[in-house]
Amino acid sequence: MAKILTLKGSKTWDPVPLPEERTWPPPQGKWAYQDYLRLPDDGYHYEVIKGELHMTAAPTLRHQDVVRNLSLALQRFVTERQLGKIYFAPVDVLISDLATPVEPDILFVTSERQSILKENNIEGAPDLIVEVLSPSNWVVDRRDKFVVYEAAGVGEYWIVDPDAQTVEVYSLRQGRYALLERYEPGQRVQSELLTGFQIPVDAIFE
Repeated sequence: MAKILTLKGSKTWDPVPLPEERTWPPPQGKWAYQDYLRLPDDGYHYEVIKGELHMTAAPTLRHQDVVRNLSLALQRFVTERQLGKIYFAPVDVLISDLATPVEPDILFVTSERQSILKENNIEGAPDLIVEVLSPSNWVVDRRDKFVVYEAAGVGEYWIVDPDAQTVEVYSLRQGRYALLERYEPGQRVQSELLTGFQIPVDAIFE
């Protein structure tokens, strides 16, 4: 119940409700960015998707190797052609009513959309997102984030599976993701968004 402020010595007054303190931690479904910012820096990986807090363990070295191999190749390609900027986790991506925040493993924002890059986070949907699966998060990446990225309008979404050594590339088609290709060892991954970009699957998983 809101607190009431009374004005002493006055014959007539109107009750002034004072704002209640937000209970913390909030229940699932009610998490907001300000709640996320209060979480401890304890080595766990936190994200808020549709108001629900998701927590996973710190990434493995194998996971980090895959992120490094792919992000370096993307960074080189994008920088040489001045196409935009590549970022990799941890970086907070805020997508209103959907994710507050998510932390994609790798993301790309075109030069034309640099306005969504803020001082401490990214406010809006990146143009390309890459998620590298791990035993603790594969369901979130394949289900929850898939739906969020699709609804937010992320143009291209890659799902990288280190165990199967595959890369799935999805492209937005009339608001829905279509699987362009599932790449396996011996093949070269190609991007529809980044025209001309190619990388051998084997180089990603070295």
